Amino acid sequence: MYTLRPATAADYDFLYQLHIASMKVYIAATWGWDEAWQLNYFNTHFDPAKRQIILVDETVAGVVSIEQREDEVYLALIELLPSHQGREIGTAVIQDIINAANAKGMRVSLHVLKANEPARRLYKRLGFTITAEEEVRYLMTHWPLEVQSAAHSK
Repeated sequence: MYTLRPATAADYDFLYQLHIASMKVYIAATWGWDEAWQLNYFNTHFDPAKRQIILVDETVAGVVSIEQREDEVYLALIELLPSHQGREIGTAVIQDIINAANAKGMRVSLHVLKANEPARRLYKRLGFTITAEEEVRYLMTHWPLEVQSAAHSK
């Protein structure tokens, strides 16, 4: 359904346009959209080594970034072009991350803006639960299967 390839510096323009296309409405609802600030932030934090490009039929469709932490896999970023949303691509990518983490007995955590209701619904459908509430976002966690089983057997 999809493949991943390492991001490169040549992906910069695509990734910034992807960020606008997939996140502008939620960022605007949260803080307001300041183009100069967004561009500066993106420039400052752009590190292609931390990102993988999501390809669908060899077409660039999105980006994902995961961080292997000591006790968890952190889904730092997932963005899909609007034309590729609602086609189960994000579900497949996230489910593969969950499966890989479960194989290691690790949880998967992520942050989601409160304003991003569609993403929050997706994460909930995939088994994530809200584990902390911050001012503008939630921390959501997907627990390893053995932790879920132990919790349900009590």
